[in-house]
Amino acid sequence: MTLQSELKKTFESIYGKADSSKKAYQDLLKDIKDFKEKRAKDLIQIDLNHADWYFEPDLIGMTLYVDLFAGKIKDLTQKIDYFKELGVNMIHLMPLLKTRDGENDGGYAVMDYQAIDENLGTMSDFKSTLATLRDHGIYVCIDYVINHVAEEHHWARKALDGDSFYQDFFIMFDTDDMPNQYNQTVPEVLPDKCPGNFTYVEKIKKYVFTSFSSFQWDLNFQNPHVFRGMVENMLFLSNLGVNMIRLDAIPFMWKKVGTTCRNLEPIHDLMYMLQLIKEMVCPSVALLGEAIVEPHEIIKYFGSEDKVECEIMYNANLMVDIFNSFATRDVRLLQIDTNHYHIPKTGSWMNYVRCHDDIGWGFNETAIAHMGFDPFMHKQFLIEFYGNKFPNTFSKGEYYQYNLQTKDARTNGTLASLLGLEKALESHDYFKIDTAIRRINLAHALIMFYRGFPLIYSGDEIATINDKSYLSDPKKAKEGRWIHRPYFDWKRAEKRHICGTPEYYVYQSLKHMIQVRKKHACFDGRTNQFALDTMNQAVLCLVKQNQSNFYFGLFNFSEHPQYIDLSLLRQSMSAFNYKDMIHGKIIHLEDHQIELSPYEYIWAEPVSS
Repeated sequence: MTLQSELKKTFESIYGKADSSKKAYQDLLKDIKDFKEKRAKDLIQIDLNHADWYFEPDLIGMTLYVDLFAGKIKDLTQKIDYFKELGVNMIHLMPLLKTRDGENDGGYAVMDYQAIDENLGTMSDFKSTLATLRDHGIYVCIDYVINHVAEEHHWARKALDGDSFYQDFFIMFDTDDMPNQYNQTVPEVLPDKCPGNFTYVEKIKKYVFTSFSSFQWDLNFQNPHVFRGMVENMLFLSNLGVNMIRLDAIPFMWKKVGTTCRNLEPIHDLMYMLQLIKEMVCPSVALLGEAIVEPHEIIKYFGSEDKVECEIMYNANLMVDIFNSFATRDVRLLQIDTNHYHIPKTGSWMNYVRCHDDIGWGFNETAIAHMGFDPFMHKQFLIEFYGNKFPNTFSKGEYYQYNLQTKDARTNGTLASLLGLEKALESHDYFKIDTAIRRINLAHALIMFYRGFPLIYSGDEIATINDKSYLSDPKKAKEGRWIHRPYFDWKRAEKRHICGTPEYYVYQSLKHMIQVRKKHACFDGRTNQFALDTMNQAVLCLVKQNQSNFYFGLFNFSEHPQYIDLSLLRQSMSAFNYKDMIHGKIIHLEDHQIELSPYEYIWAEPVSS
């Protein structure tokens, strides 16, 4: 079956064959044809020769805010040497499209998908910057807010003017009967900041579905014209020369009364159609899905090898599991989830330990219960531990969106502050400083080793700690996540070359890991991986199989030395002699055991005797 026939079948399964749907489909086909014809020749060459670039073992990502990191879009070209020094060859740019004035949810209230935020530059600046980065071998990912638009978007403005055609682009009601029915089953996203799921708009006297804020209107994807319009924006962005498009908040894209309006089945058909269309026009552009939901729901957005949805998904579950292991000194959840959640060969994880967002404690509750913990109480422990409320915690994070009724909360903070460096620096305790640095390096070592590719949050490479200066900015003061979204401190970054500083030890360790990773084919994103039980709850063992060779990683999540019985590894490995790729240490599996120092990590490759 051809891509187009598959698209038609899926489109009709969602939107039917009414005249309005037929017109939307024909308009969609015309858009596909037009964008395919307009695609630049150099981008077509990438489509033909390099469509699976996101699997390559040398891929290292960094996520950043343009203004906080460089100033303007065009200034990113002045940071190319910095990217290359560390080994970064993909940059994930936080929202840069034109947003509404004033409060804009950190750039996620988009009013024009085909224009750049004037505070960052122009579309011409963006296109030339993309070309320069491409010449230097640096891929670019951008945000595409697909679930909702700003109330200033031209569709919303026409709806506000009373145009019924555009009012159907949104989910709105004349009375509160239906909103009340929805609210019985739909959880609030930001109960403190934006209570409720609907906003009453006085001008049109209607209740509008607004999941995230009163100024962000959810789109009605049950309307085929909405789908067609959002595809047009996606293809426009793709033809600019971006390599990856992040699809924001995809679990929210379909609404049905009586449900949670999360992760509903039609969303997967929408994702499949986006994938088909992308393959028809710009096959080298990768779709990154943002679904910060339960682990078993996240993996569904990969689709299958026969019905691909997103090529890449944020591994939000890995982030939660990593922090859980640091707090508990117990890797069993990491081990269980690694072996339980399998992804298709067509997919790759984007692995990160921190990002621009808060940490939501959505772990595998079934596994936690099997481990002997009460899931609710365990979540309370993690919230308190990383929120600096638990006795003797090393962490200095902060509560975010605390719900008094459910006791639920998320956590804000930089990697360094969450893993103990901020507290250690305040106490001037050099042993605690060293221990915190070891934790940070271990976290980076794990995301570098794990199947997929790593994404570093800008500033983590120089051990940036929490920054409360946002509290003096009226535009940011009410949004706690700005504590881990500071301006990049270029003066502090100079310390990465000064031996004896935390910046030096974190940066240089990470740089070395990146150099090692780029040299080994076992880090290809398609390489099989499983977790091996070490019979030691503090030590995670990951095994990779590349052709006939086996590689393993050991990660000690304890501040104490740990011992591993090597007979367990002997049974699974392809050789008896291994070498630590990071430190060069030789490991003889015929020995009785191996000792791991506090927070030590090992990446082992087979070597001849």
